[in-house]
Amino acid sequence: VVNKFTEETRIRQVDEGLAVWRKANLPRRPPQGWIKTIRMALGMTSSALAQRVGDVSDSAIRKLELAEAEDAITLASLRRVAEALDCELQYALIPRLPLKQMLSEQASIVAGKQMERVSHTMALEDQKVRDSVTMAQKKLLVESLLAGSKRRLW
Repeated sequence: VVNKFTEETRIRQVDEGLAVWRKANLPRRPPQGWIKTIRMALGMTSSALAQRVGDVSDSAIRKLELAEAEDAITLASLRRVAEALDCELQYALIPRLPLKQMLSEQASIVAGKQMERVSHTMALEDQKVRDSVTMAQKKLLVESLLAGSKRRLW
């Protein structure tokens, strides 16, 4: 069982590590892919790159370039070609929002769905609750969801 402090620390550490990536404002992959873009900028032929990779043909390099441009290349292949180009492959999944905010938003969605069923039933029974009360209840439910297992949010 992970205690609340450990869980909060883990979320904060991951978010801090990701902050560097968020701030980096990295360029998008060129349409033809990084392999071909860098190879051509270096004036390197596909045959020369094939020799540097080892055990592949120049047509295999062209297939890898096409696979990268079509999002079909494996990370292992991309890493191998990056090494041959004397490049570093960096890989990350960068959440669009801070993790804590993602959790809060997901908890709000789950709470809304749970409360929707109850609200619908109460409205059918002509027992509709004031909006201010509903909002307060939802806030409490969100807090309860966030305090519990994160697995319940998904």
